[in-house]
Amino acid sequence: MALRGLWLISYEQGACGAVMFSRHYPTVEKRAKAFNGASYVTVPEDSVFLKALLFELKLTDPDKNFVEYRDSCSRINKTSVYALPTGGGDLWPVLAFQKSGLIYVCLPLVEQFLKPRPPLISISGISQAFALLSGLLVFINSSQKNEAEMSAKVGQLPSLLMQACPYGTPLDTDLNGLLDNIHVSTNHTQKQPIWRISTYKGKPQVNVCITEKVKSMQYDKTDVADMWQVYGTVTCKCDLEGATSNVTVSLNLPANGSPLQDILVHPCVTSLDSAVLTSCSVDVMDDSAFSGPYKLPFTPPSDLFNLCYYTSQVPVPPILGFYQLKEEELQLKLTVNLKLHESVKNAFEYCEARIPFFNRGPVAHLEYKVSYGQLDVSREKSLLVWVIGQKFPKSLEISLTGTVTFRSMSKEQPVDPICTGSTAYVKLYFRIPDYTLTGCYADQHSVQVFSTGKPKISTSRELISSDYYIWNSKAPAPVVYRTLFF
Repeated sequence: MALRGLWLISYEQGACGAVMFSRHYPTVEKRAKAFNGASYVTVPEDSVFLKALLFELKLTDPDKNFVEYRDSCSRINKTSVYALPTGGGDLWPVLAFQKSGLIYVCLPLVEQFLKPRPPLISISGISQAFALLSGLLVFINSSQKNEAEMSAKVGQLPSLLMQACPYGTPLDTDLNGLLDNIHVSTNHTQKQPIWRISTYKGKPQVNVCITEKVKSMQYDKTDVADMWQVYGTVTCKCDLEGATSNVTVSLNLPANGSPLQDILVHPCVTSLDSAVLTSCSVDVMDDSAFSGPYKLPFTPPSDLFNLCYYTSQVPVPPILGFYQLKEEELQLKLTVNLKLHESVKNAFEYCEARIPFFNRGPVAHLEYKVSYGQLDVSREKSLLVWVIGQKFPKSLEISLTGTVTFRSMSKEQPVDPICTGSTAYVKLYFRIPDYTLTGCYADQHSVQVFSTGKPKISTSRELISSDYYIWNSKAPAPVVYRTLFF
């Protein structure tokens, strides 16, 4: 479980791109030669690597909309893992994703032959590589305001990676935490993991929080399938005395719970049952259904950290809805129906539906009828906010009907290149405390602590909406297909 290389690349639309930072690990490269044998492909120079990467990501040659090698149906890429053509062969698996004008890239070590290519789920370094890139993304984007601050952050990477990834082995992904403690003395008589820079003194306590975010795209059309998926994060904060305290968190599911898939764990996890990693949402032929318990033993970092990430294919979305918007005689007629699934906990911290109007003037007149909750118009007169509140009624169904007229368009009104004509959506915002859609939970009996003293154990869970859209069924709408990483 090591990295052959790590790159941070700047890229703006229309520019050539530049390597801002790169790190190669010669010792890992020697291991790659031994493991890969005849299928070994050397890592090229940064300039060659950059050119191959931009080509694979379709960021070069804007006049060439279709390249058969890259864009044919035989190479539908459902992940952020790529093969880069170089002079000596295809360099694989290269992990890369873009965010805010930067491309985060790394090349994990594959401890076996590369021909034929092994399935991604069998490569242990993939999850650690993604975790390290995610930590790098958080570090680079935290409180970034200008180019000078960006340069300062890039300048800190060599010293941070010496601790986070010594000799190419990822040990910690919380670069901000390492930066905060980089000057703290580590002269302890007891040997401790490199990611525990300092030890805790005080009342021992362990906090575990399971946060699930549900994404959905609903169309209410026979020729377009609705999409929904759950993305979970387990966050831990362990305040424990002793440098080598060990903790085991068990994630449990009820009898009717949805199995967890695509599990990525923090590098501090010391061991993992292979059954935890067998379920993968990318492989449509995968019928594995390990339903737990998912035991994660680890030596915790001193700061708040994400113990693991997961996805899950739940059978139904928590709220099913349809939206109809038609233009008649210079006014819009709208209908929105929402239904809470009977299996979902009917106790929200908040729940509201927002109905934006793009490429139009401000709302001049509104007539409406709601069966539940209240409807407000935003100050900018371009958004309707349907406040549903903390509960659905006993019927679990609510509706909104109304007509809207607009004044002439002005520069202050929002525009959108997609939502033209009758193409429009309703976006839901909600949070349900003490509930997860998969049923995943961790209680006090699920957390074992091997340390001095008896710690206080706190557990919580929550379900939050994220990109939860209901599109107008009477107009064209963008179609989204499920992928592993959004």
